[in-house]
Amino acid sequence: MNRLAKIAAAAAMALGAGTVSASAACNNDASTETVLGAGSGALVGGLASHSIVGAAVGGVAGGLIGNTIGHSNNREDCRRAARARTYHHERDTYYLDREGRRHYY
Repeated sequence: MNRLAKIAAAAAMALGAGTVSASAACNNDASTETVLGAGSGALVGGLASHSIVGAAVGGVAGGLIGNTIGHSNNREDCRRAARARTYHHERDTYYLDREGRRHYY
């Protein structure tokens, strides 16, 4: 039971370290992916190596990968939202396509 407690403590530290830099450019929700990546990485690393070091390394690596995936998803969400915007000015009404070109009504 002592070994399980050590692995759990290492996983908790990896989760804490992995969520420090989890801030997305658009809506700040990369933390969920970071936490899930760190938790699953710590679990897989601990089970594969049967050591605390493996759990810590797996947690950090999983957190980094999860954070990268979360930021990528957020960037795509922001791009999609920007493409969907329609602008209404006094003279012009237009929308932007995927390449950023204006199309007037």
